Amino acid sequence: MKEVIRIDHLSFKYHDGHEALRDISLVITDGETVGLIGPNGAGKSTLMLQLNGILRSNGSVQVFGLPTEGKSVKTIRNRVGLVFQDPNDQLFSPTVFDDVAFGPINMGFPEEEVRQRVSKALGWVGMSGYESRPSHHLSMGEKKRIAIATVLSMDPEILVLDEPTSNLDPRGKWAFTELLKELRMTKIIATHDLEVVRALCRRTVLLDEGRVVADGPTDRILSDTDLLEAHGLAAPRKMPAELHPC
Repeated sequence: MKEVIRIDHLSFKYHDGHEALRDISLVITDGETVGLIGPNGAGKSTLMLQLNGILRSNGSVQVFGLPTEGKSVKTIRNRVGLVFQDPNDQLFSPTVFDDVAFGPINMGFPEEEVRQRVSKALGWVGMSGYESRPSHHLSMGEKKRIAIATVLSMDPEILVLDEPTSNLDPRGKWAFTELLKELRMTKIIATHDLEVVRALCRRTVLLDEGRVVADGPTDRILSDTDLLEAHGLAAPRKMPAELHPC
């Protein structure tokens, strides 16, 4: 399979001296859906922010063979879509249309293509017809869909999601999981929800204290209760029968 992300010996310290990542090495290939799990403070969010140059650190991060620094950053950010845990961090415009159009406009696309991209992205997330609605009046589940649409409108090749099903009720969680399942690009999903990881991801990476402590098939890692408990996690319940990893 084609390699799309390569991380070699990546370490990162915050300004207060906290070492969030310690000698991380990973390779992710085209089309994979990878679950990134671990307890609070494990380094999941810090690692995700390395993938489009928001944070920079010691070691090497390459996306599509380009370093996540210097002149490559703009190109990488157009190809790697990052969806934050709280959709309110991404929705700031008067209407849904304006939020979803923001990226394509800043990429310099002409008006007609911007409209086409907005329409396509909203269709992907099941939110066609919401263009004139104020984003801040939507439900949490609707906001999460619009937040993904703001990224999909830029046609990314990699989608990186931080706790995508947090603050959703069970019905909303599984509906949102089905939406993610249908998106056929490379996906990296950082989450505490191991049910969602089991439903979506064939591969899982377990982080703790900034280190990779396990990396392999999701079924093997999530069935190892001793491993999960040693790193502050509980084995997931059985997933709905209609959901299968993509």
